[in-house]
Amino acid sequence: MEIECITVGAFRVNTYLIRDNATGQAAIVDTGETAELAEYLESLDPPADIRMILLTHGHLDHAGALCRLQQSFDVPTYLPRLEKPLFDTLPQQGDWFGAPHMNRPCGRIDHWLDDGDQVQLGETTLHFISTPGHTPGQGCYYDDRDILVGDTLFAGSVGRTDLPMGDPVLMQQSLQKLMQLPGHLRVHSGHGPVTTLAQEKLTNPFLT
Repeated sequence: MEIECITVGAFRVNTYLIRDNATGQAAIVDTGETAELAEYLESLDPPADIRMILLTHGHLDHAGALCRLQQSFDVPTYLPRLEKPLFDTLPQQGDWFGAPHMNRPCGRIDHWLDDGDQVQLGETTLHFISTPGHTPGQGCYYDDRDILVGDTLFAGSVGRTDLPMGDPVLMQQSLQKLMQLPGHLRVHSGHGPVTTLAQEKLTNPFLT
């Protein structure tokens, strides 16, 4: 799987364009909250063969541009099932940051994911693992080399749990669950640089 990171928006969120090496089929992982990602993808020549949109969770900076992307790419969108209560607040989330102009419509969800589900992108099988805590249904997508974790885990840190619907107890359980996956997996976070599960297990102060 080929992974391209595109950092966008006021929150400098990492969005991703992932491609199956065998077929070239592509997926968008998270959207940012502005039109930047859509405009970038629309500019690609040749265009990416986008087949789906995958959301790790329903915060504004990760899902706020969903409607804009769906206007350009009429493909199925996947979201963790447990994330629906938070996702439904997108029209009000700008208010949480004192920026009502950032409120966004929710967009369309076609498939709801549960822990252990799989998503097929060409010949790449993506496994979905539910890692609530940062949000009620935050989840991660991984294959045999890479894991896209949203705001569950960062290089040297972890996702906040003090925002609405966060849960620090669930976060600790989710982090321990992640640590059971193979350590060689490269971690692609919602913010910041790439790391590995093994590196974080050794050095992350929230895990050691």
